[in-house]
Amino acid sequence: MPVNLRRRVKLALRLLVQGPAEPDLNRTLGPEDIVELTTVFPMPKFFVFGHARSGTTLLARLLRVHPEVHCNWQGHFFTRAPFVTSLLSDPDTLEWLRRRNNRWNQGRDPSLALLRAAVDFLLEREARQAGKRVVGDKSPSDIPGEQSVRRMNMLYPDGRLIAIVRDGRDAVLSHLFQAFVDDQATLSRAERQTRQALLRDPSCFLERRRSLFDPKALARRARAWAANVDGTQGTAGDLLADRFRQIRYEDLLADPPDVLQDLWSFLGVAAPYPGMGEAISGELASNPDAEWQGKQEPALAELVSKGRRGGWRQWLTRDDQAIFLHAAGPTLQRLGYETSIDG
Repeated sequence: MPVNLRRRVKLALRLLVQGPAEPDLNRTLGPEDIVELTTVFPMPKFFVFGHARSGTTLLARLLRVHPEVHCNWQGHFFTRAPFVTSLLSDPDTLEWLRRRNNRWNQGRDPSLALLRAAVDFLLEREARQAGKRVVGDKSPSDIPGEQSVRRMNMLYPDGRLIAIVRDGRDAVLSHLFQAFVDDQATLSRAERQTRQALLRDPSCFLERRRSLFDPKALARRARAWAANVDGTQGTAGDLLADRFRQIRYEDLLADPPDVLQDLWSFLGVAAPYPGMGEAISGELASNPDAEWQGKQEPALAELVSKGRRGGWRQWLTRDDQAIFLHAAGPTLQRLGYETSIDG
């Protein structure tokens, strides 16, 4: 068997048994590499994390109304597999990068620097086209929050992180309705039956005589929300310190200018700025997600007010609320949310 083919077969077998190589999440890009990279890619970088359906898209849209800030979404560099580090999951690639006789390496492993350069290029290319000088990506996290933060800090030990949290009961409710409208392939058999029942007669659900949720699935969703929120805040507080901010979705809706001014200052841009109030109001008046869902499934979209605070009170039965509180009550309480059972 030819040598190259033999190596490929051995690699395929190793990947089949061990899976792709995982990076050391405690490793970070070195200061020398950061200095060199920022001479080529000088824009300050930030990332927006949050559990699914917690207002990450709205926050990104509002942040980028500032004339110096650009933010787009769903890069999922650190928040959903495959991650950007998958570029280095091939052992042959790592061996090539770390080869001792490669004089371009200057005796160092350049893998993290190359990953950072790839992300910087994507972010700055679009920000330059938009005429902005600060750039970020928002991506809701599909994995435990601790892992997302550590992955981000590997490449961006100089980057900033904004986490947005929303009452977990509203988040899981919004996520279920989103699946009802445009992601039915992810629904279980029981959830598909519930969807059909909701379309036939929504009154029994609105009167809270019947639950939208399977009890075990609701408990699982509640635990996932709490783990994501707690892991993000705890790890970011330890690793990032003053490079981390957390806001509540409800506070953003209650006083957008005040919350945004604080975040823009955190990102190093001037706030307020001329025309800020009008720009914020104009963005809040638009709801592309609701418009799209209304076209996809009008009957379902009419039942739910997109982005509403406290919508769980309309839909979650007393049993649903008790299940959520049992699974995630301490996290709700720590974040200042109501933890009594509503009528």
